[in-house]
Amino acid sequence: MTNCFECDDNLARLLVTCQDRSGIVQAVSGFLYHHGANIVSLDQHTTEAYGGKYFMRVEFHLEDLANKKATLSETFARNVAAPYEINWRLSCNHDVKKVGVLVSREDHAMLELLWRYSRGTLPCRITKVVSNHEDLRESVERFGIEFIHIPVNKDDKESAYDKITEVMKGNDLLVLARYMQILSPKFVDTWAGKVINIHHSFLPAFVGANPYKQAFDKGVKLIGATAHYVTSELDEGPIIEQGVQRVSHAYSVPELREIGRDIERDVLARAVRWHLEDRIIVDGNKTVVFD
Repeated sequence: MTNCFECDDNLARLLVTCQDRSGIVQAVSGFLYHHGANIVSLDQHTTEAYGGKYFMRVEFHLEDLANKKATLSETFARNVAAPYEINWRLSCNHDVKKVGVLVSREDHAMLELLWRYSRGTLPCRITKVVSNHEDLRESVERFGIEFIHIPVNKDDKESAYDKITEVMKGNDLLVLARYMQILSPKFVDTWAGKVINIHHSFLPAFVGANPYKQAFDKGVKLIGATAHYVTSELDEGPIIEQGVQRVSHAYSVPELREIGRDIERDVLARAVRWHLEDRIIVDGNKTVVFD
């Protein structure tokens, strides 16, 4: 995969969704060619050979993109999107996405994100970390990132979520890096399509608390983790990425938990990066993820 964080500001990604029909690829590629763009990569998927849904991701280079983006968008909407009834999104490298992180006490998933960010391998700007506990303040501030403590009162959770919405205003994505609170419908609606969670199990198995004890009691042979978009239905949002590892009866609960944390770190980091690189299109309760 291209590391977009290392690319120049004249790179952009165009995501396309519509009913499949002949001429779409030619219309999109021809439009970009006509406007002087060079296509770097093009990925596509259709659900049926004829009449199904069509999905496309085009990465292209265009000189002086920042000054041409508005005109490019307006012209594409009028000349291509309207005739083909296309839902589309244009994302440019010069518009760096802002990311906020929510975490409770477990630090492994958060630290993986902050470490990759500090290494320049996540194409974004992590603006702040919010937690309902003070435990991880020093770990966060060591990276030069703002840490905000917003406690959650079980009798008035909505006020805490309102504060989080206020301090996270302006962010393009929120990442729940083991944030152990059930978000309210109002909060989820406010951030619809912009919240990624890591679930400590291979969904939909072993939902809820203490999944590794559940897995141990069940004698599972595989454990894993799932990154998904957050919806109002708990742990039922569109799945972005999953990871698994084979285990046996010889593993203890602590060993399963440690293996699970390693999987969680990698799965969440991949999901976040794919979102930032505009590789994901949500289709109902599923996702199309382009390599």
